[in-house]
Amino acid sequence: MYQIINQDGNAKRGRLETVHGVIETPVFMNVGTIAAIKGAVATTDLKEIRTQVELSNTYHLHVRPGDQVVKKLGGLHKFMNWDRPILTDSGGFQVFSLAGLRKIKEEGVYFQSHIDGRKIFMGPEESMQIQSNLASTIAMAFDECPPHPATRKYMQDSVDRTTRWLKRCKVEMDRLNKEPDTINKQQLLFGINQGGTFEDIRIEHAKVISEMDLDGYALGGLAVGESHEEMYRILDETVPYLPKNKPTYLMGVGTPANILEAVDRGVDFFDCVYPSRNGRHGHVYTNHGKLNLFNAKYELDDTPIEEGCGCPACKNYTKAYIRHLLKAKEMLGMRLCVLHNLYFYNEMMEEIRAAIEENRYQEYKKDKLNKVTGNV
Repeated sequence: MYQIINQDGNAKRGRLETVHGVIETPVFMNVGTIAAIKGAVATTDLKEIRTQVELSNTYHLHVRPGDQVVKKLGGLHKFMNWDRPILTDSGGFQVFSLAGLRKIKEEGVYFQSHIDGRKIFMGPEESMQIQSNLASTIAMAFDECPPHPATRKYMQDSVDRTTRWLKRCKVEMDRLNKEPDTINKQQLLFGINQGGTFEDIRIEHAKVISEMDLDGYALGGLAVGESHEEMYRILDETVPYLPKNKPTYLMGVGTPANILEAVDRGVDFFDCVYPSRNGRHGHVYTNHGKLNLFNAKYELDDTPIEEGCGCPACKNYTKAYIRHLLKAKEMLGMRLCVLHNLYFYNEMMEEIRAAIEENRYQEYKKDKLNKVTGNV
């Protein structure tokens, strides 16, 4: 059950009640692709940095350790010791981006594992079955992720197939949620809007999938090479045609600026590898722009990454020390940077929610954009 608590312009302050707890939106989901955040971050750390939702990937967990293994161990929540919501991506994006050899057919996709080369088939039913075995809170529908750029004909054919696959996902999810051995019988299903940068295809697809009364709706196939301006244009055109009374999820996005702009256009779910990936390379987010801790100017800097920050890194360590760890290739350096970045994102989402509730989002957005853009 999703409810909008307040709306400030198009920005929504919502709340989604799930079997694994309440999700306050807008929310940034912390990406733990293989049931772990890269950078030696534990689920106990995620609680400390106020993470609401963890995101894991269907394809990767199917390949290793295997979704049947996870099911036998009690599902993903029990497996990774996380009692809050988990969203699982359908595996579609990985099938299309990682698999070198693949054949797309109406029934699904035949491809080779990127780990050991074994042949795998995944279609809508298989993706739903894997996600049901993982027992995540929210399952994503299996879609085709068309390349960017793509011809208009390819895009239309791809979107039509995604619609047919979505119908099959819904039927299979309904079936699985009634099975006696299903761990999470209240698993939610989010559908995915596709169409690249063709706004008319996007809008028509949004209208079609909106009629299917799903638990939530995502925009896929963005932040894949088009400009930020193009992405914002597609959001402006498409989001109004998705149900306002359901969560709207922009997949794989993005930078703090991207999130601030997308919230302003009615989006309330986000995920991105940026904070963890950048952290592992010594790049940290602050309210004074992004810092590169490898820079020599931090060698004798005995201040935290950001004064007043409540993350474990800033409360306990200096830039000089973290820089030393990074230079020495000590994993603790990466871990502290990842923790700081995820904390920064989680705290920014708390600020966003407060600003929307208090009808001052435009003022907040302008101020935050001025702070976060640029490098130091």
